[in-house]
Amino acid sequence: MEEFFSDCVYVGRGISFTLQLLTGGFFLGITFGTVLAILRHNGICTPFVKGFVSLVRGTPLMLQMSLLYFAVLPLLNIPMEVLSTGILSFGMNSAAYVAEILRGGIESLPKGQFEAAQTLGIPRFYMWRDIILPQVVRNIFPTLINEIIALLKETALISVIGGMDIMRASQMLSAEQFSYFTPLCIAGGYYYILVLLIEKIGRKFERASHHRPAGL
Repeated sequence: MEEFFSDCVYVGRGISFTLQLLTGGFFLGITFGTVLAILRHNGICTPFVKGFVSLVRGTPLMLQMSLLYFAVLPLLNIPMEVLSTGILSFGMNSAAYVAEILRGGIESLPKGQFEAAQTLGIPRFYMWRDIILPQVVRNIFPTLINEIIALLKETALISVIGGMDIMRASQMLSAEQFSYFTPLCIAGGYYYILVLLIEKIGRKFERASHHRPAGL
């Protein structure tokens, strides 16, 4: 039992790194994804937006991250740590999916919301920030939670470039013990607990959002 507890502590060392990847990647993804969705809705830089979304969604995340870390950054002579590279890779990948999620949410809103805002002379920035996006986020909130969960599980790919996350810690423990079963089960347990926490927090925010009025 003591050895199992020690193994849990060892693998748990990667939780902090995993959470940094998750939070950094998602906030970058939601920010850039929102910009892409708004640009596409307004018909601005549409070929670029469509091309970016198509390219990112059409290629594996592992390929994108490896290409960035092993080829693009060295070619441009830009020094970047594993954590920063991971956040950038996961953020850009998530942005493509978030942009499509938001686009669907925006298109589902009644056109009267936009027309009313224009009639009242509300500036575009405030229209999006205070009227449109709050409604969209409320409608797509469950899908965004699923995106966060998917991103959490994808952070395990950071071990490919040497990031000390949960998965990497379990692999190192497995190599030391010459046994994979227990370390991998511990890693799976940590991921499952994190997923349950995300779902619980998501449900609380979702319930709270239903009590807030939005729109015109």
